[in-house]
Amino acid sequence: MKKTKKYYWENRELIIIGTFAALIKIVSFLVSITGGGMNPIAMIMKNIIATALLVVLVANIRKFGVLMLYVTIASLISIITFGRGLMIAPGMILAGLICDLIIKLAGGYKSNFAIILGVAFFDIMFRIISLALGYLFTRENPQLMLFAFVAVGVGYIGCVIGLFVGNYFAKELRHAGIIRM
Repeated sequence: MKKTKKYYWENRELIIIGTFAALIKIVSFLVSITGGGMNPIAMIMKNIIATALLVVLVANIRKFGVLMLYVTIASLISIITFGRGLMIAPGMILAGLICDLIIKLAGGYKSNFAIILGVAFFDIMFRIISLALGYLFTRENPQLMLFAFVAVGVGYIGCVIGLFVGNYFAKELRHAGIIRM
C-alpha cells in the first residue's frame, strides 16, 4: 500500500487563491475604467470591492500564508499583464507575511476580527510601501507626492468600507454553505 503525502495547500485552495487574485485585479481595473479614471468615487468603489473580495478570500481559506500567497500571485499577474509591480513585489510579500502573523497573533483564522484586522493592516502596509517607493523616485520634486497622498487617503476610505462589506459577504456565504469554518 502506497502512503500518500499530505500537502499544506490543497489543489482547491490554490485554485481559489489564484482565481481571487485574478478576479480582484480584473474587477478593480474594470471599475477604474468605467468610473472614469482617477475620480474619488471610482477609487473608493474599486477599493471597496478589492478589500471585500480579499476578506472573503481569507475567510474562505483559513490557513497561515494565504495573504502571502495571494500577494505573490497578484504581483505575478500585475507583472505579466500590466508590466508593473516588480519593484514593490518583495515588499508586498513581506507585508503579506507580516499580516498573516498579525492574524495568527490576534486570534487565528477562526476569528473574524483577526481576519479583518489582518486585511486592514495589509491594506495600510500596501499603501505605505507604495508611497515610500514613490517617494524614492520623486525625491527631487516632493510636491508630486501630494496628489499620491490624497489619492491613497481617498482609496483607504474605500478599504475601510470594504472591510465591513467583506465581513458581511463572508457571513452570508457562510450561511449559504459556500464558506466552511
